[in-house]
Amino acid sequence: MTSPYAKHWDLDPEVVFLNHGSFGGCPRAVLDEQDRIRREMEREPVRFLHREIEGRLDAVRHALGPFLGADPDDLAFVTNATTGVNTVLRGLSFAPGDRILVTNQEYNATRNAAVFAARRAGAEVVVVDIPFPVDDPAKIRDAVLAAVDERVKLLVIDHIVSQTGLILPVQEIVAGCTARGVDVLVDGAHAPGQIELDLDALGAAYYTANCHKWLCTPKGSAILHVRKDRQDRIPPLVISHGANSTRTDRSRFRIEHDWCGTTDPSPWLTVPFALRWFEEQVEGGWPAVRAHNHELVLEGRRLCCAALEIEEPCPGSMLGSLASMPLPPRPARDGAGELNPLGLDPLHVRLFDVHRIEVPVMPWPAPPHRLLRISAQLHNHVDQYRQLADALRAERLTMG
Repeated sequence: MTSPYAKHWDLDPEVVFLNHGSFGGCPRAVLDEQDRIRREMEREPVRFLHREIEGRLDAVRHALGPFLGADPDDLAFVTNATTGVNTVLRGLSFAPGDRILVTNQEYNATRNAAVFAARRAGAEVVVVDIPFPVDDPAKIRDAVLAAVDERVKLLVIDHIVSQTGLILPVQEIVAGCTARGVDVLVDGAHAPGQIELDLDALGAAYYTANCHKWLCTPKGSAILHVRKDRQDRIPPLVISHGANSTRTDRSRFRIEHDWCGTTDPSPWLTVPFALRWFEEQVEGGWPAVRAHNHELVLEGRRLCCAALEIEEPCPGSMLGSLASMPLPPRPARDGAGELNPLGLDPLHVRLFDVHRIEVPVMPWPAPPHRLLRISAQLHNHVDQYRQLADALRAERLTMG
């Protein structure tokens, strides 16, 4: 069987696609809307990009702000969450002896950006180990807050971890850091559309997130949310005309961030359409979409854990639409466990080449240890996870 919603995506019908979490997947209707916007832009580029773009971006912010629980004027558009992270880290000033705190579950690109910023300033990146498997989010909160001392200038932390799928207790962590005078940069790459958000209530100094993952907008659409009292600290990553503008009709944050050179704004401009499109697909709108995907990924995890003969590694309440499971360490006998030239695990390769299942097998926390991660979006069906479970049983010998 297939999902009744699968008809809206142009995914390869010959592939069992269980990896929405990596790059998302854009419904055909949203792509059509992007094409319409592009044609309108190319019909009169000067009018579109010079005279109209500010108003068009304002309209996107006013549609997206309530969905994120954010003042629209605190949102800047970026091409991806990694760009948002770099914008903050490159904008802040660090000094020798300062510490940037990250966790062992931080996204690799984000951690690299923190290391780069620290090295330039003679500062230090400190890694906090948080557990997985884990049975209580309080253990994560306590581990992070215990590492916050007077030398820590910034905590960088995922909202939803890419590798493990865990929803971290960022509300409590941000509150604890704020009480200690430490700002927090939340990497919310996976959050919009996967969980309900209230960025104003969260109160983090900085929050960046992708729209192209769980909102299913085109690649190149993401946001950076900067708290009002921190906006003067964060210039755009690309300095452009706004840096010396004498305008007073908009905030400096708006003037500098809204134009960083010529680019294709159509991914951002499709966001209101995508928000409405999902509302119309499922009775109950976005809350029902999130609940559907959550329940589906939990059932998929149950099937896979049964096939692997392992316990579920965390409570279902700590997950949204992603779930990961520990695999046996990668075997190394007779070269059978060697990674291929693209760095893919042999099991990852076999699941695709032999079983036509697109699902990531990733090293974590370090080789030879690894995880299998599944995603759930409207285009998925429980039978696809049954196929994966059957494939895992068939591949037991390759798993050690």
